[in-house]
Amino acid sequence: MTRHDEIAQGLAAVRERIDVACAAADRSPDEITLVVVTKFFPASDVRLLADLGVRDVGENRHQEAVEKAAECSDLDVRWHFIGGLQSNKAAAVTTYADVVHSVDRAKLVGGLSRGAQERGRLLDCLVQVSLDPPGAEGRSGCDPDDVPALVARLQEAEGLQLRGVMGVAPLGGDPGEAFEKLAAIAADVRAQEPGATWVSAGMSGDLEDAVRHGATHLRIGSAVLGPRPVVK
Repeated sequence: MTRHDEIAQGLAAVRERIDVACAAADRSPDEITLVVVTKFFPASDVRLLADLGVRDVGENRHQEAVEKAAECSDLDVRWHFIGGLQSNKAAAVTTYADVVHSVDRAKLVGGLSRGAQERGRLLDCLVQVSLDPPGAEGRSGCDPDDVPALVARLQEAEGLQLRGVMGVAPLGGDPGEAFEKLAAIAADVRAQEPGATWVSAGMSGDLEDAVRHGATHLRIGSAVLGPRPVVK
């Protein structure tokens, strides 16, 4: 089987899962944007994805993303930065990213705004909300209590368009509970910013829970592309 066939098979299986999940939730698959996460996969896979009709590609690491985006600059794809972001890299991410899912603190806003203005177009931003239980180690994300202040900061910033929220289900936790919590926070954000309708939630293992609780963007890697390559 060629790599093209492998990816086509993975993509078809994920799209079928999305169709089934949408039917169960009485939603249309047209409401869902599939973002294929290409972390550690080569630029050649991005080209194959584009050939197969994928228009949204996600990256976790700035250095890898900037190189891959440059290699694929001729493709009609939207680049989503979904990884943890250092404040000193915020402006640099805007040179290739169309969407940043991981705005989790006010310190990032200045750099993103500066970079977007230098680039001369709006950068779509999502507030990453922590869905971990209080006191948990690990994943980044804005504390739910701090979301309204971060939303207000993004609303004021030049060059940035607040699109909604992003969340990652806690390791070992119930993804359904986590995404239900995210849906409630998303509703509060829409009350503050009516245009912020995106909910980025769900990965290869829990996309059905995410669709059930209103996700509009799914971040899928291994279910489409296979096991992630080992990077030494």
